This record gives sequence, structure tokens and C-alpha cells, in this order.
Amino acid sequence: MNARSDFCLPLWGPLTFDLKKAYQRTNAMLPTIPFIKNTSEGNFFLLAGPCVVESEEMTMNIAKRVQEITDRLKIPFIFKASYRKANRSRIDSFTGIGDENALKILAKVRETYKVPIVTDIHESDDAEIAAQYVDVLQIPAFLCRQTELLLAAAATGKVVNIKKGQFLSGESMKFAVDKVRNAGNQNVMLTERGSMFGYQDLIVDYRQVVDMKKNNVPVILDITHSLQQPNQSTGVTGGRPDLIELIAKAGIAVGFDGLFVETHPDPKNALSDGANMLHLDHLEGMLERLVKLRKAL
Repeated sequence: MNARSDFCLPLWGPLTFDLKKAYQRTNAMLPTIPFIKNTSEGNFFLLAGPCVVESEEMTMNIAKRVQEITDRLKIPFIFKASYRKANRSRIDSFTGIGDENALKILAKVRETYKVPIVTDIHESDDAEIAAQYVDVLQIPAFLCRQTELLLAAAATGKVVNIKKGQFLSGESMKFAVDKVRNAGNQNVMLTERGSMFGYQDLIVDYRQVVDMKKNNVPVILDITHSLQQPNQSTGVTGGRPDLIELIAKAGIAVGFDGLFVETHPDPKNALSDGANMLHLDHLEGMLERLVKLRKAL
């Protein structure tokens, strides 16, 4: 037995799973995304950026740095940032700098650095508006069963990344994929972002990648939100950023096609999700180690 087969034996069965073939099969859509690069390198792809657009300067600086890192490491890169945070815990939580302002900043990132953009939408009317500025529309986990939202995203023709609800199994995500495909859009991705474990914690069940890959779509592991600790008495979500690289290594090993990571130059003072974001200074070293792991499989 070779090292790859031995490592994957518990999940995939004896000598039947080839990681390279799986990546090729599920990532066929990647080259169709505008500005995507390095798709022929056999690497995992990366969705990375801040939780939300806080300012133009911060957003541009993060995009520039992540682009430099991913270009050097030959990682396909999609820049992510929310233009509006519609699901905050408290009424006084930061929600954004204004939809139009934030979307224009994302468009500037796209044109300046020639990178594709992903952002999340929360209502059906958001889909057509956001699609004018970005390349991938993301459906938040809590909204992954909202039929009208999925159909509106599908109707734009953009790639649709659906986050698996914290309350759903990987197998049940088939129905969300079906909604998008039945609307005439075959460009779907799924993201695992953890499952509720009690009221204030999440866990990652790595078996979910098997069921979600049955839909023949790229499957992504969100390595920051899966470490959230929600429902805190303060109304501010906690997290375990010290475990981000551990979660990521396990995800690469079991065959996730892509990784999703929120990163910030000053997480402690971030306006949203600071408790679970990766410090920007730590991103390069982590990605270097993950690329080495991916090549070894």
C-alpha cells in the first residue's frame, strides 16, 4: 500500500480513492471563474479575506497580500468579504459601511488585482445587485434551505457557493444543490462550516465530505467559522483561532477541494468575527505547510 491509500483507508475504503482524480473531477468549474489562476497546479483552492468590508484601505491591503502569497504558492484564489452583515447577534453590532460603497470596493479589488470575488447574500433581491460586482454568490449556512434565495442566486448565472447549515447533514445538501441546478445553473459549490455541538460550540464531522462529494461539486472546508463558539452571554461570538491550522490540515488530508478562511491584520479589533479570524501575518506560513501536505497525498 502506498502512503496515500493508507492515509485515506478509514474514509474511502481500500485502495479505491485517488485524491488527484477527485480534485480533477470536482474542480472542472474553477477555470470558468473570471480571473482565477493556477487551476492546473493540482492544488486546493482558497477563498480568503476579511469577514466584512470595513474600509477601502483595509480591504485592498488584505487582497494584495493574499494575492501575493497565493501567486507564489500557485494556489487558485478567490477573494472573500461580506458587503453587509445581516445576521449579527446584537442590534448594536457592526453591519457594514453601506451596500453600494462596499460593493464598489469589492469591484475595485477585482479590477485592481485581477482576482475573482465571492460575497454572501441574504435576501432574494440581493442576488441581482451583488452579481453586478462579484463572481461567486455565497448562501449563508442559516439560509441554505431558503428556496427563493437559492433560485435568485441561480438565476444570475454566477457560481453559487452554498454553506451547509450547522443543523444539516452533508447528505441533505443534495436538495439545496438540486434547487440551483433545476433553475438551470450547474455551477454549484458546497462548504462545510461545522455542526452545532450543544448550544455554544461547533465540531467538524469530516465524514460529511464523502456525502457532499456525491453531488459532483467542489467541496470546501471553512476553517474559521467551524471554530466559532456561538451564543455567548455577551452577544459576541467566540472562537478558537489557535486550532485553524489543525482543522485545515485534517481537511486537506481527507480530500476537501478548497479552504475558506477569514483573515485580518488585527483580529482583536476587527468589527466582525474577530474571535475566530486568522491573523494575516500567520496566513503565509500556514499555506506553505498545507501546500506541502497536499503534494504529499
